Amino acid sequence: MSDYQKLVEKARSAAALAQNTEELSGARTDFLGKKSVLSEAKKQLGLLPEGERAAAGRDLNEIRKLIEETFTDRETAIQDEIWGLQFEAERLDISERLESLRRGHLHLITQARDHLEDVFVGMGFTVAEGPEVETAWYNFEALNIPDWHPARGNFDTIFVDLGDPEEVMLRSHTSPVQVRTMEKHEPPIYIVAPGRTFRTDSADATHLPAFNQIEGLVVDNGITMGDLAGTIDSFVQAFFGSEVKSRLRPSYFPFTEPSAEFDISRPDGSWLELGGCGMVHPNVLLNCGIDPEEWQGFAFGFGIDRLVAMRYGLDDIRELVINDARFLRQF
Repeated sequence: MSDYQKLVEKARSAAALAQNTEELSGARTDFLGKKSVLSEAKKQLGLLPEGERAAAGRDLNEIRKLIEETFTDRETAIQDEIWGLQFEAERLDISERLESLRRGHLHLITQARDHLEDVFVGMGFTVAEGPEVETAWYNFEALNIPDWHPARGNFDTIFVDLGDPEEVMLRSHTSPVQVRTMEKHEPPIYIVAPGRTFRTDSADATHLPAFNQIEGLVVDNGITMGDLAGTIDSFVQAFFGSEVKSRLRPSYFPFTEPSAEFDISRPDGSWLELGGCGMVHPNVLLNCGIDPEEWQGFAFGFGIDRLVAMRYGLDDIRELVINDARFLRQF
């Protein structure tokens, strides 16, 4: 039996020398095949005394099991080596392909909006937002634009058919955010309201049916037109640079009185209109539950898309929405 037990070491040595599955299969046959030493020993169990057969049979089965495990383990190792060589041969180096990919970045409009918010937050304002679908009360009537007012027709409103009882529309400016803020919060109020707005304009070089605005609102004690002019001048210099100046020109808006348009200076000495502004109309304050005898305020607003077009000298504002990657990569 000790000679048979030595077969385990011989089998391990033979398995280790096998370099492929064919060589391993031949060695397995030598140790476990029908003509192997173990098979012949099993046939001779019947020649042993009856009392020794069971123990001898168990010993031979244990030896056979160890040899089978030896060849199974070596077979697994050879297969792993084969797969490793195959994987290495089929491996693809995609590092060059990854290096050629460009990282995305924020859209030019988003960059401008973030910059504007930072400028106004630095001046003491907070950012307020509101829904893009509004009722006539918030979009017009609370802002001193009743249904008979001629200015109401100038907004080219996109209406939403939700049925009675209220007239519903896509907001045509972000001024409804000012109304909602004044309804919910008592003065003093210092906010800017950026967001998308919608009108039935046809898209052309200077107009978009969906565009971005930012409006500001201040309501406090003793607010004057001088505060408005100073705020706009501070904003213009913070956003465009200290060499750029601002000025106010008389104008008319139903929600402010007095009203003005503000311009910024160009390097050639000319002026460029940027937006509208004025002192909040007393009717707007009353509609929002604020006493105009105690509180005064000013408001201003302008289009972010047009501001971007001015700042970067774009000939066509539609470049901002057609998503041409060649254009967007420049910014």
